[in-house]
Amino acid sequence: MLVERLVREEVRAHLGRLLLALACMAIVAAATAGTAWLMQPVLDEVFANANRDLLAIIPFVVMAVFAAKGAANYGQAVLMNVVGQRIIANMQKRLYAHLMAADLAFFNDTATGTLISRFTVDVNLLRAAVSTALTGIAKEPLTVIGLVAVMFYQDWRLAAVAFFVFPLAMLPVVIIGRRMRKVSARTQVQMGRLTTHLDETFQGVRHVKAYGMESYEIERAGSEIERVYRLVCKALRVRAASAPIMEMLGGLAIAIVIFYGGLRVIEGATTTGAFFSFVTALLLAYEPMKKLGNLNANLQEGLAAAQRVFAVLDTEPQIRDAPGARALVVEGGDIAFESVSFNYGPGAPALDGVSLRVPAGTTAALVGPSGAGKSTILNLIPRFYDVSAGGVRIDGADVRDVTLASLRGALALVSQEVSLFNDTVRSNIAYGRPGASDDEIRAAARTAAAHGFIETLPDGYDTVVGEGGVKLSAGQRQRVAIARAMLKDAPILLLDEATSSLDSESERLVQQAIESLMRGRTTLVIAHRLSTVIGADIIYFVERGRVVEQGSHAELLAKNGAYARMYRVQFADEAEVATMARARA
Repeated sequence: MLVERLVREEVRAHLGRLLLALACMAIVAAATAGTAWLMQPVLDEVFANANRDLLAIIPFVVMAVFAAKGAANYGQAVLMNVVGQRIIANMQKRLYAHLMAADLAFFNDTATGTLISRFTVDVNLLRAAVSTALTGIAKEPLTVIGLVAVMFYQDWRLAAVAFFVFPLAMLPVVIIGRRMRKVSARTQVQMGRLTTHLDETFQGVRHVKAYGMESYEIERAGSEIERVYRLVCKALRVRAASAPIMEMLGGLAIAIVIFYGGLRVIEGATTTGAFFSFVTALLLAYEPMKKLGNLNANLQEGLAAAQRVFAVLDTEPQIRDAPGARALVVEGGDIAFESVSFNYGPGAPALDGVSLRVPAGTTAALVGPSGAGKSTILNLIPRFYDVSAGGVRIDGADVRDVTLASLRGALALVSQEVSLFNDTVRSNIAYGRPGASDDEIRAAARTAAAHGFIETLPDGYDTVVGEGGVKLSAGQRQRVAIARAMLKDAPILLLDEATSSLDSESERLVQQAIESLMRGRTTLVIAHRLSTVIGADIIYFVERGRVVEQGSHAELLAKNGAYARMYRVQFADEAEVATMARARA
């Protein structure tokens, strides 16, 4: 049960503050009930019997009652909101930490906008529900109990007559709560879709404008917003339905009380003061009763949000440390794939019995057509995914038998999709080593051929690069990424198409930086342009998830197989381009 889980995992830790807040709520309830009870002596003694002594005392009593109520209200409001906000902050921390531990496959299968929606829409609904529920679930019932006690004290028969309508109010409140939860769940799903759409179009705004698709995207966003609008309006109608029900039932109860109570006063069975004290208590009880009706709607919205948040928290990562996993100690950095097979899902395997080896301190290249499985091979080394069969070993140790922290600490990755954060150049270079000194950062930048351009930036190493490094060119971003790998100084280097998207000049600079980075390291390279891997110690040609050829550049050309055909095609294309360039000149 969601409520029980929230209490067990989050609320129980704040028991001390909750008990103090509960004491404040009890004072508020007692003060409210005392206000209604004071109506009897005011009317019967002061106005009916002209009791001057009591008249001198009652104003001070009223002031004391309201002062106590105000102070207690402040105390419970602050305490409950602090507890509510702490619960939500803790859940956000848990959620973020859990996502950081999630598998890469989880992020591939879940839209970014949906995850962002968990932190914004869902958590905000949960925040409102927790704050409202924690306060209302104790304060309002205590207030109603205090006022009901006054009503029964003044006239139990009249109280029994008045309260026959309240059970009638429970059925519509329960029905409205159920509908509210369903509508809220649908609204939150739709908000996730809207957030995903916004994230996609903002990230791809360059392509949106290049293809003149502004009107199309505006129409798509408008449709998503309209769906959210309709669901929110439906939720508002469902929530508002409780008000007229409570109004009608409250009016019915008051009408019955006036009629029956009036008869008892006329017949002398009760006093005017007792009757008005009863009516005051009934009217004061109406507001907390109405809040209890709204509380259920708020609670159901929050529970729908909690269900989605817990669904993420309950998703266990498949890639984790095995029991008894030991730290990886890299002596040379020898990498071996032993009959490795891998499936992303149902269908043909991405890898089928791949065996290859990258001896310590050497450079191996993976080449082949797109979709052949090259990136999959690389992704299995840091355990972004686990093999379906076979094994991946580093210095003889299966990567599944060592800790993830030590495994990934021994690797440095540079890919064509450079990930820079909206922070300074300095922080981006030091991302893998936050405690690195300024001299170490600058030395890594110099080796990566990045120091020169960094010095020309407006604030040098303190220049903020923008989201995704948008303020830098592709070549500059790549050199910052290489500097990051330089600073990490890992014994194993993984290069995934690191120069494929660069112009000739940028590629020359980046290639020089990569050659510096590769010295003394075990390196696995994925390359599209074969000219960049000619000097590799061993080249593996991958096709349809299998290694079909292996050897040095010269050996593979001599075999005149798949590698040689690809090389001749690329060489012919390059020669054709050069011929066309000369002709134009």
